[in-house]
Amino acid sequence: MDPSLISSLLLSGLIGLSLGIFGGGGSILAVPVLVLVTRLAPAAAVGTSLAIVGTTSLVAGFAHYRRGQVKPNVALLFGLSGVVTAFIGAKLTALVSGSVLMHSFAALMLIVGVGMLFGKRQSAGVEGTGSPPRSRLTASVLAGAAVGLITGFLGVGGGFLVVPALTVFGGLDMRKAVGTSLSVIAINSAAGFLGHLDSSHLDLTLAAPLTAAAVAGALVGERVARHVSANKLRRAFGLVVVAVGLTVALAASRDVGGSL
Repeated sequence: MDPSLISSLLLSGLIGLSLGIFGGGGSILAVPVLVLVTRLAPAAAVGTSLAIVGTTSLVAGFAHYRRGQVKPNVALLFGLSGVVTAFIGAKLTALVSGSVLMHSFAALMLIVGVGMLFGKRQSAGVEGTGSPPRSRLTASVLAGAAVGLITGFLGVGGGFLVVPALTVFGGLDMRKAVGTSLSVIAINSAAGFLGHLDSSHLDLTLAAPLTAAAVAGALVGERVARHVSANKLRRAFGLVVVAVGLTVALAASRDVGGSL
């Protein structure tokens, strides 16, 4: 078996593991893995990433739903708010160069990684029983739309943005925010993927085994999430995100292999 494929499968498992534990975070590694390890072109990597991340989030989200850790009404509010912008973001991907895509990705990864490392510990908060209060509704819709745009443009699930938004605007505790985030990611990823369907560069044959590895990791992550402090693991994963962000920035600057 191709060593690069083996590495991609292992890293896909790590991506799924993070999605299962954190409700996000790991998906930000999908595009760098596809570009730097699997050697896909950046635009193709974005669309393929959405297929992997969306499917994995759907499976992991169902596992959380079975334990009562998903608020469907809140997931629909955030997810549907980002459907149109995710589709638009997918169309914008084709308008910029691979180098711009990867530099944008590197910048986003460094911001997210630093936030994971030095952000304040998330508390449970007071959870509502229904949709967000009217005073928070507009902010919830805007947050969902922003996440959708980022999802479609860069091929990330956006869970690192959705989880905090769900605790602040949706009034959910951390556990339910993680589970609900996965449903939002699945909705946004599906919309973004539809925007990439007319691309001739999508490699769904490659996406199938990588998705299987990510799903396996996500199911393990869902079990780990029941017993381990997500805040401690999030900071540890922040180190990985920062390291990969620096690697992506260096690769983009050097135009590795001429693929960017």
